Amino acid sequence: MKWEGQRESDNVDDLRDGGGGGGGRGGIGLGGGRIGIGGIVIALLASWAFGINPMTVLGLLGGMDGGGQAPTQVSPQPGPPPTDEGGRFVRSVLGSTEDVWGNYFAARQQQYQAPRLTLFRGRTPTACGTGEAAMGPFYCPADQRVYIDLAFYDTLRDRLGAPGDFAQAYVIAHEVGHHLQNLQGTTAKMDKARQRVSEKDYNALSVRLELQADCYSGVWAKLSQEGRGWRLEPGDIEEALNAASQIGDDTLQRRSQGTVVPESFTHGSSEQRVRWFRRGLEAGELKACDTFAAGPV
Repeated sequence: MKWEGQRESDNVDDLRDGGGGGGGRGGIGLGGGRIGIGGIVIALLASWAFGINPMTVLGLLGGMDGGGQAPTQVSPQPGPPPTDEGGRFVRSVLGSTEDVWGNYFAARQQQYQAPRLTLFRGRTPTACGTGEAAMGPFYCPADQRVYIDLAFYDTLRDRLGAPGDFAQAYVIAHEVGHHLQNLQGTTAKMDKARQRVSEKDYNALSVRLELQADCYSGVWAKLSQEGRGWRLEPGDIEEALNAASQIGDDTLQRRSQGTVVPESFTHGSSEQRVRWFRRGLEAGELKACDTFAAGPV
């Protein structure tokens, strides 16, 4: 993916090592405790995979932690923009999402409110509680920020078998997809559903939420290519599809514990994630991504 020379977003704060855009990468710390997804302990996926899922940690939805208590942390202060290669790549990808969704909503007489993105290392305060690298990249609806520790990309490549810069771009586009859901009111509906449905039913709803974000990232991939924001190279789309496959709940569970428990899925199977990303890619329209209105997903 030829991302160099593209517009870089100004909505990126670099809080690594106190800011300044340093190029070094730290390892992912495996902090303890629960990440609330209907009471599911993420460590179920085994110690090496604790939180190793690059999608939203649903226990942070609505600004609530796993115990249902309002977090005391607040959003970090804005930091300087990153200047290293990894940081500039993130700025370029986020810039592309801003251009795509800004144009998409403007064409429908609507205004797009872009999220900010925070680069951090290890852990960071957020309006949803303390964010840790062990969660993987995540979106906090309470402060409308995407949070990423770039060490996750090493994990994506080396331990999950999903290399490539377009695979990394897919991760960011997916988290921005959660921002779209927040703007559309879907996140608030999910938070209300948490209070009235069973754990099993909430897991099923969270799968639909994540598959919709996958579909949204597919829409972004199509529109960014058509708008010539990217010069896609052979294999770019395959990188994103492979990333979606490698982080399916069934694949992660099979790797970590040898068995698959569909009732515990919160993000969808590998086949589902690939299918919904491809659906968005082929349609190029958000209306094609209504996983909640679909029958079996």
